[in-house]
Amino acid sequence: MSNSSSISYFLLLPLADTRQLQLLHFCLFLGISLAALLGNGLIISAVACGHHLHTPMFFFLLNLALTDLGSICTTVPKAMRNSLWDTRNISFGGCATQFFCLLFFISAEYFLLTIMCYDRYVSICKPLHHGTLLGSRACVHMAAAAWTSAFLFSLLHTANTFSLPLCHGNALGQFFCEIPQILKLSCSKFYLRELGLIAVSACLLFVCFVFIIFSYVQIFRVVLRIPSEQGRHKAFSTCLPHLAVLSLFISTSFFANLKPLSFSSPSLDLSLSVLYSVVPPTLNPLIYSLRNQEIKAAVWTLMTGCFQEH
Repeated sequence: MSNSSSISYFLLLPLADTRQLQLLHFCLFLGISLAALLGNGLIISAVACGHHLHTPMFFFLLNLALTDLGSICTTVPKAMRNSLWDTRNISFGGCATQFFCLLFFISAEYFLLTIMCYDRYVSICKPLHHGTLLGSRACVHMAAAAWTSAFLFSLLHTANTFSLPLCHGNALGQFFCEIPQILKLSCSKFYLRELGLIAVSACLLFVCFVFIIFSYVQIFRVVLRIPSEQGRHKAFSTCLPHLAVLSLFISTSFFANLKPLSFSSPSLDLSLSVLYSVVPPTLNPLIYSLRNQEIKAAVWTLMTGCFQEH
C-alpha cells in the first residue's frame, strides 16, 4: 500500500507499443498542434489588430481562441515528448499542474461559450438593447468572470483531488492527467469527497447547459418570425458557427466522460480523450472562419500585410 506522499511520479498511458507507431503519433500530434497554433494565433492576431472587429462577438472569440491554445499546449507537448523519447513518466507536481491547466482551460471555454450564447440571444432577440447589455465594460466583466470562475473551479478540484491518499499504484490509464484516472488510484473510502464536488460542479454545468438551450429556443422563435428569407439566413449564419463549436465541445466531452462502462476499453478511452482534448481546439478556428466573412477578410489582410513587409 502506498499513499500520495510516497508517490513522486505517475506513469502515463503510452500512445503506442511499437517505436514506429510512437513516431507516427509524434508526427500526427505535431501536425495537429501546429494547425491549432496557426489557426488560433491568426484569429487572436486578426481580432486584436482589426479595429472593426472590436465587437462583443469577436472579443469573446478572441478569448475562446486563448482557451483553445491553452488546451493544446497543456496536453500535446508532453504526449509528443513521451512518444519521441519513449518515456511515460510525469512528476507528481507536473501531473497536478497539467490537471489544473487542462481543467482551467476547458471550464473557461465552456463558460465563454455560454456567454457567447447570451451575446447571440441579445443580438437577435433584443437588438435595440445590445449596446446597453453588452457594452465594452460589461463584456470585460463577463470575460473576467468566466476566467475567474474557471480558475477557482480548477483550483478547488486540483487541491481536493491531489490531497487524496493514493493506494493503487501510480499508473494512469490516460496520456494526460485527468480526474477519473486519479480517482481510480485513490483509496475507496476517500474519493467520495471528490465525487461530491464533481456532483456540485455537474449541477453548475447543467445550469449553463439549460441556459444555452433556453436561449437558442428563443433565438429560433424570433428568427423563424423574420419575414424575409435573406433576413432569416443572415440571422442563422451568425448562430451556426457558435452552435457547431458548442455541439462539438459538448458532444465529445460528454461522450468521453459519461459513456457506459460496458463500452470502456483502453484503446477506446484513448481515442475519445484525443477527440475531446485535441480535436475541438484545432477545428474551432476553421469552423468560425468558414462562415464568417469578416474573420476571413481580417486574416487575409493580416497575412498579406506580413508578406508585403518581408
